[in-house]
Amino acid sequence: MPNIIEITDFAAPELDIYARLSEAQLLNRHEPEKGLFIAESPKVVERALDAGCVPVSLLLEKKHIEGEAREVIARCGDIPVYTAEFDVLTQLTGFQLTRGVLCAMLRPKLPTVEEVCRDARRIAILENVMNPTNIGAIFRSAAALNMDAILLTPACSNPLYRRAIRVSMGTVFQIPWTFLNDDSLAWPHQGMNLLQNLGFKTAAMALSDQSVSIDDPQLMAEEKLAIILGTEGDGLAASTIADCDYTVRIPMSHGVDSLNVAAASAVAFWQLGRH
Repeated sequence: MPNIIEITDFAAPELDIYARLSEAQLLNRHEPEKGLFIAESPKVVERALDAGCVPVSLLLEKKHIEGEAREVIARCGDIPVYTAEFDVLTQLTGFQLTRGVLCAMLRPKLPTVEEVCRDARRIAILENVMNPTNIGAIFRSAAALNMDAILLTPACSNPLYRRAIRVSMGTVFQIPWTFLNDDSLAWPHQGMNLLQNLGFKTAAMALSDQSVSIDDPQLMAEEKLAIILGTEGDGLAASTIADCDYTVRIPMSHGVDSLNVAAASAVAFWQLGRH
C-alpha cells in the first residue's frame, strides 16, 4: 500500500528537499552516500528506477495518484508519497515543467573509468562543460547516437542536477558515465594515458591548422575512439588538443566558425558513432 501524505502548506518541512535545498546541498559532498537528486516526470522516474536508483520520497499532484504516477508509485514500495493540490505545488519553482511528478532519490555510487569503458568502442569526454542544459542535451544525443559512455572532468556540471536530468529526458540513467576525479587520472595527461592504455585513440573537437574533417576515413575507421568536447566559449585547452591523436573540425558554411557544444556533440556523435 502506498504511504500517501497530503501537504496543505508550502512551508511544510517535507517539501524542503524539493523546494528549499540547493543542488550543492542535495549533492552532499561531505557525506556522498547521503546525496540526493530529483527526477521529474513519470518517464524520467521510471528510467531512474530501471537503472537501479533508490527512491526516497515522491511529490505529486493528487490527480496523478491514480493517473500518470500510478505505475511509479507501485514500483516505489512504501516510501512517503507527498501530495497536494496544484495551487500549492506551483509555489515550487518550475513545478509546472515536471508533468506533476517529482521523486527524490539517492545518488548512486559512481563506477570507475575502467568499468565505464570496459566494453565501449565510442566514448565522449566533456572538458569543463559547465551549463546543466548543455550537459543534458549532450547526454541525450550520446544515448541516441551510438555513444557507449561519457567521462567528465571535475569542473563539469553534474549530470544529476535537476535541469540536466530534465533536458536529457532521463538518458543520464541509460548511458554509463563517471567523473575523472581521481588524482591519478588528472586531466589531461594522466587521463589521456589511461585512455591510451585502454586502447582508445583520442579526437579533440577543435579548430586548428592541423584539423582533419569529421568524415576523415582514417578517423572513422578507428576501432576505439574518444571524442573530446570543450567548455562553452573557450573550447578545449591547448594542452588537451596537443595530447590528442586527432584534432577534428566540423565543416561549416556561411562564415560560421563554431557551434554550441551541445549542437557540435550531436554532429560528432552521429558521424563518428557509426561503427
